[in-house]
Amino acid sequence: MGDVLTYEADLLGMVKEYLMFCEFEETLKLFEKECKIKGNSSPRPSGNLLKDDKVLAVQQDFLSSFDDGDVKVFFELWNAHIPTDIRDFDPVAQKLEFYIQIHFAIFPLKHSLGRSDRVNFEERITHFKHYLETRGATLSQTTEFLPFYALPFVPNPMAHPSFKGLFQESWMPELKRKLEKFLSVTLRASGTPRLLTLYVSSGHKGLRQLQLQLADAERRAASYMKKFGKMQTDYHNLIGVTAELVDSLEATVSGKMISPEYLQNVCIRLFSGQMRRSSVQSMDFTRPGTVSDTPCSLAISKPKDVPLLPSLDYERLKKDLSSGTDRLKALLLQALRWRLTRSLPGEQRDTVLQAFVANDLLDRHTNGQKGVLRLMKSSDEVVRQYTARLLNAFASLSEGRMYLSQIPSLMKILERALKTERKDSVTRENVLGALQKLSLRRPQQSAMIEHGLISWLVDELQESDSLSDYTLEYSVALLMNLCLRSQGRKKCAERADQVLRVLTDLLGHENDEIRPYVNGALYSILGIPAVRGKAREMSLEEILRCYAKEGNPELSRQIEFIIKQLNSGEVSEDGPESDDEEEEDDDEDDAMEADLDKEEVLQPELEELSGESLLTTEYLGIMTNMVRSKRRTATPLGQSIDEPLQRPVTPSSHRNVYVV
Repeated sequence: MGDVLTYEADLLGMVKEYLMFCEFEETLKLFEKECKIKGNSSPRPSGNLLKDDKVLAVQQDFLSSFDDGDVKVFFELWNAHIPTDIRDFDPVAQKLEFYIQIHFAIFPLKHSLGRSDRVNFEERITHFKHYLETRGATLSQTTEFLPFYALPFVPNPMAHPSFKGLFQESWMPELKRKLEKFLSVTLRASGTPRLLTLYVSSGHKGLRQLQLQLADAERRAASYMKKFGKMQTDYHNLIGVTAELVDSLEATVSGKMISPEYLQNVCIRLFSGQMRRSSVQSMDFTRPGTVSDTPCSLAISKPKDVPLLPSLDYERLKKDLSSGTDRLKALLLQALRWRLTRSLPGEQRDTVLQAFVANDLLDRHTNGQKGVLRLMKSSDEVVRQYTARLLNAFASLSEGRMYLSQIPSLMKILERALKTERKDSVTRENVLGALQKLSLRRPQQSAMIEHGLISWLVDELQESDSLSDYTLEYSVALLMNLCLRSQGRKKCAERADQVLRVLTDLLGHENDEIRPYVNGALYSILGIPAVRGKAREMSLEEILRCYAKEGNPELSRQIEFIIKQLNSGEVSEDGPESDDEEEEDDDEDDAMEADLDKEEVLQPELEELSGESLLTTEYLGIMTNMVRSKRRTATPLGQSIDEPLQRPVTPSSHRNVYVV
């Protein structure tokens, strides 16, 4: 009650101001009369209401000082007539103020003021630098503004590629038009009742705060899911190995011997996460005490006695996928994908994939005229989406990528869908994911480079803020994989200015997951002397050092490698991945990410079969499950985490994956 009495006069004034604004004349009379009866003086309206003629005069003063380059008068007006809550919290006002500060900083370079333009420019650039360190510091994490933080350190901005847009004839009139629009709305809004302003601003801030909290909660949940998945798989592995060792101990008590081969198998399962299989197999288990110092790290292993899924009638499946209704096609595509994504890693999943390949589920030799691939051109959006999801699931597994690479028409079909599907569609996300995973294989890399995919990616990444996290991560990772090839680097060199600008902008993106791929792409293309020359012209080293100060040690170390590459004097254009090599890249990266089954738009109706029930009820085949030993190569020794990536990778190995 005490707080109400303290601010009573101000609160009553706000109420009166609102009633006047809404023209509640009778209510206003009763309100003033009741205030007098209760012993309160007649409340005075709060706020600073501007008349229309005054608004026009102030607006004209703003525009005159803008045209004359009078930074002092302009910001005196700005601080006097733009409310504090708008100046400090409104994104439109903050963005406009940033560009106006740039306008005044470079004004001497565009107009002669009758005195030494150079001295005047240095004074203004010092003022702009002070702004960046104070009010402008809040925008330092925004990709759009980050390049301009290097402006005070560039001797001649007019000749710098990153700032040439500021000196085009259309830039200043466009900025002035935005200023006029902002002033016409804001100055008249100063006549808005303060009660309404408080309501709107508090609601906006509350919503924004909730959105930030939601985003933070989602990030933490994703991190916890990864940790939980690892703990769960470690637990299953530990329980399985413990049970076997207890059985072995009982056997030794009974006088039975344990073979060295058995101990070697257990050791392989335990140490596969830290040691190469060949090293474990070379251990001599017939000599007691020789393996006691081996570092033990629990690795993921499949549970024992995993049942194999029933075999299917693939001929009937392919027939219904070709001639069935659109809904049946979508349900079958969903069920087949779930067979892959929901099967247990190891023998069960291997058997599912091998059955798909052995029965040629995608009709690899039809050249896209029939079969599943034809569904990518379906008029039904759900059918196209679920076809893309299935192809993405295939591409998530090394043997699936090998199978997809044998389809001659696949690359053209995927690239066509990538360029025709809606920008925000799940279909395009999955097509992009499939292409990125296929880029782990050298023949597919070559085809993508030849078809001009690098130019498409560079154009797409110029609007990175409008892309989903999935699209952004897989686009940048795909660009890096293609840049690792000498032909890809040459394509980048043809438009080096644009590629370098896009990559440096991406370094400042709020999504930290993309930084390893951006660093890898930069490091790779800087191996070409022509690109290094362009990078020096745009003062890339100064920009990189700004990012290195952000406090991320790993990022800072990688940037040092990039700067070293930038300043190298090598003339050879052959990088770590030569196009003359015959062998393919190591393609054993298997990771089934959770995004494959996200946002399911297809839901079964009442009593409608779906998923595994649909397959085993309508398409059960003769039991023919036979699992081959899966081809495995020794995992290559990893490079130092300090260096930028120099081998093709896929983000799926870093994202949430399915766990047992």
